[in-house]
Amino acid sequence: MSGAGTKLNPWKLKTPPGTAEFEAYKDPAADPPALVVQVGKTQLRYHLRCLDDLHAMLKAHGDWMLLGGADEQKPAAEGTVESWGRSATNPVGGWYGLKKGLRGRFAVYVPPVMKELGMAEVEDNPRNNRMRAV
Repeated sequence: MSGAGTKLNPWKLKTPPGTAEFEAYKDPAADPPALVVQVGKTQLRYHLRCLDDLHAMLKAHGDWMLLGGADEQKPAAEGTVESWGRSATNPVGGWYGLKKGLRGRFAVYVPPVMKELGMAEVEDNPRNNRMRAV
């Protein structure tokens, strides 16, 4: 592993195409508990439960699913991990992202964390990457 997933020792990860680096860590003491992603000077936060919720959804899905990462201001393609991360039918009833304006890119930053934790396989092709539960 590239770190311990804590604020003092975050995971050092790459986006699925392998083109950008970022750091991530769990902050269970936050309200609500958060997965914190640091990309340069920008900090994104997602509900920490997204890791278990996405894993359960992928297990139920039973096959590869396109990531479809998109900024909050852009629509997410249907049937992708990104669209599920914003859907009113997911376990949190909407966005897993916690900071308005920075709630998107769920399928860019969460899958590498799940891969690091051994919860998922994630492709690292230049485009159209997919993931599935392990």
